[in-house]
Amino acid sequence: MKRAIVLLSGGLDSATTLAIAKDRGFQCHALTVDYGQRHHAELDAAARVARALQASEHRVVPIDLTVFGGSALTDKTIDVPLAPSAGIPPTYVPARNTIMLSLALAWAETLSSQDIFIGANAVDYSGYPDCRPEYIAAYEKLANLATKAAVEGRTLSIHAPLIALSKAEIIHRGAALGVDFTETVSCYQASDDDGLACGQCDSCRLRRAGFAAAGLPDPTRYR
Repeated sequence: MKRAIVLLSGGLDSATTLAIAKDRGFQCHALTVDYGQRHHAELDAAARVARALQASEHRVVPIDLTVFGGSALTDKTIDVPLAPSAGIPPTYVPARNTIMLSLALAWAETLSSQDIFIGANAVDYSGYPDCRPEYIAAYEKLANLATKAAVEGRTLSIHAPLIALSKAEIIHRGAALGVDFTETVSCYQASDDDGLACGQCDSCRLRRAGFAAAGLPDPTRYR
């Protein structure tokens, strides 16, 4: 069985991505990054999802992006917007996917894995530049230039199976693969103790609209 590294945040998209990787026959090694995010409850959600979907292994890597700030998710002096905003929103975390993919790449090399899965989405998303197909393609090219494995002929692939799906399509796909969305946390302001969602941030709006468009009840626990 081939090994894959799956980036697992604890949200709806990454849970579905883990389920897809498992359905494709990969032995899944889930990687969660504790980067000092405001919505720390997603780390507990990631652990629940990894157990529920029977990941072969789940590791949490701490890296403190609060030392740089620059995002509403890593700097508590910046408010999480509660209404849609023009352009790239303040919840964008500088270089987050690049950092996470680099950690996944390092682990992949040590496991002799040639596959990394990420739940990036370019349809129903917040407009983050590191969720676009051209970014994923560029990072895959970089990975195959930068690693000993690739130089020796073991080409690495970055899989973004949700990249062109709507949120409703992602929810349908996850539900069909047995994802329990009640275990996931998407809210940027989820409470630390019980993970209750605010229902107002961009992530909550996209999630709620996705369940409505999918014609399925929203299992999110709101405060």
